[in-house]
Amino acid sequence: MEQLRFILFVVLCLTGYLLWNAWGEEHPATTVAQAPIPAIANTNGAALPALTSPQMNTAPRTAPMQSVPSATQEGQGIHVKTDVLDLTIDTKGGDIVQAQLLQYPKYWNTPQDPVILFNNQDATKYLANSILVGSEGFPSSLTHQAVFTADSTVYELQSGQDTLNVVLRWQGNGLTVEKEYVFHRGKYAIDIQYRLRNAATTSWQGNLYSQIMRVDNPPVEKNGFTHAYFGASLSTPDSSYKKISFKDMDKLQKNGETLLSNPIVQGGWVAMQQHYFLSAWVPPADSNQHFYSQVYQNGLYTIGMMGPQINVAPGQDYSTQMQLYVGPEINEQLQAVSPKLNLTIDYGFLWPISILFLWLMTRIHAVVNNWGWSIVILTVFIKLAFYKLSSMSYKSMAKMRELQPKMQALKERFGDDRQKMSQATMELYKSEKVNPLGGCLPIVIQIPFFIALYWLLAESVALRQAPFILWIHDLSLRDPYYILPILMIVTMFIQQKLSPTPPDPMQAKMMMVLPLVFGVLFMMFPAGLVLYWVVNNTVSILQQWYITRSYEKSTHKRR
Repeated sequence: MEQLRFILFVVLCLTGYLLWNAWGEEHPATTVAQAPIPAIANTNGAALPALTSPQMNTAPRTAPMQSVPSATQEGQGIHVKTDVLDLTIDTKGGDIVQAQLLQYPKYWNTPQDPVILFNNQDATKYLANSILVGSEGFPSSLTHQAVFTADSTVYELQSGQDTLNVVLRWQGNGLTVEKEYVFHRGKYAIDIQYRLRNAATTSWQGNLYSQIMRVDNPPVEKNGFTHAYFGASLSTPDSSYKKISFKDMDKLQKNGETLLSNPIVQGGWVAMQQHYFLSAWVPPADSNQHFYSQVYQNGLYTIGMMGPQINVAPGQDYSTQMQLYVGPEINEQLQAVSPKLNLTIDYGFLWPISILFLWLMTRIHAVVNNWGWSIVILTVFIKLAFYKLSSMSYKSMAKMRELQPKMQALKERFGDDRQKMSQATMELYKSEKVNPLGGCLPIVIQIPFFIALYWLLAESVALRQAPFILWIHDLSLRDPYYILPILMIVTMFIQQKLSPTPPDPMQAKMMMVLPLVFGVLFMMFPAGLVLYWVVNNTVSILQQWYITRSYEKSTHKRR
């Protein structure tokens, strides 16, 4: 009875945890600040005017934006292709208006159809732009409407070439601006450098704005029980990682509140996230940035930064740079861009175990070249690591099996008197030195590893569309034919047969139903997680059979 209660408790806790997590993703906590926007001080101590929109210099940040202008025929598309990115840069504004991830198909069976992040379609609009805006009193035609020029309309990273440079140029009112994109082989981080030369007779002052905009239209997924975060996020010295949902932005704008209580931050970054992928603006770590958010009337949600004031005297040059990351959430590449950017990969509260699992599986995968077999081998390693504890548990279960005749005798003696039956049972356990919960130890051991692997499968882009064998084409999705859940039910039934039978017939029936409950629940889980449980059950059956047999032989010899 104690075992049954404990197992049911574990099932309820596990199910409750996953349901709570799913609810939490749908209803994220909102933390907003209500301090007014302070002015940003430049290096000379002079205060800048209040933050204005990169696209409407005369409108304060708190004023609603009317719309974001679409590209017109004045602009021209520049096609840029590396080994991992296929991009289109619009010369009007000089920003990337389409970004395809060549190594990540939308679905496993459509390798020719890559994931598209940045795009300029109204229903799925998702853009990252940066622009130099003149401060009040320093007007120029350099705006988001400015049309740049380039030496070519097609750029491609060639074999043996590690970097690809794309330079855009603009001139007006004595000001010359070069906006250079630097792409790197195998990397999703793009270096962007602005170079200014002031040939006018007066100084030019302005700021660099960098922002990410997208509509609240998450991409369709097929991950069943997975609920990944979709929205904005940021990092500051005071908050390594903070989610800013679209609901947060709506509330901020409605109440006239600022994104942060102190929006002036040194370094940090802003990002837009979706399952497995993100984009982020990362300024130099020693620069002061003014963080802001904006909701446009046409449904675009924006998070961005305004850099410190730029002052270019006549005849002087100036340069500044940033990084734009657009791609998958690969831990090593995110850390290389910013030490805190990898926090966007959410492995849950058991993240140390998840990271350890990923490290081990990556090394196993390097040998077997199959993520499914990596899970199998990792599961076997875990079982071997806890063999000693499993041995103690299975010996306890073997002792419980030996007590079955005595338990039956107690039942016949006390009948329906549950109080006396329970008291006599506990006395029997005490005299025989048996722990009734000892057999539950394997389940207890599995729980943290199960949860950690769940988050690893749900969040690690390395396991996205990872095939196993035959009908399993994607370990991050549920088994399409439910073969693994059926195998899981079978292995759990075998484990039940090897375990002591409860003396109460009702309890015995409930224990036999438990595998069906687990099987139905796991039908919606990622196939990789069910694979882990099937392998774990199979190895446990072998261990239990061997340990129980060895125990019975040693007991028989002593007698």
